[in-house]
Amino acid sequence: MTQELLAKAEEFENRTLSHMSTSDRVAASREAKQLILSINEIYKETKDSSLMDIMKRLTEKKKKIEKRLKGTPLV
Repeated sequence: MTQELLAKAEEFENRTLSHMSTSDRVAASREAKQLILSINEIYKETKDSSLMDIMKRLTEKKKKIEKRLKGTPLV
């Protein structure tokens, strides 16, 4: 299961973000959250630093997606 989860995380990282609809962005954000939480459960048991690095990279990508969803603030 761990290898399958890491493969999904790698596939998500390599996915392009351009030309996504709003619903695609919402789905991608939710998928990233699910992956991060799943990896975190494994990390709690193993304390493997490579898992933490993967979670950090996924979080960065998730933040970029969410920034695009929220749009630019009007000042």
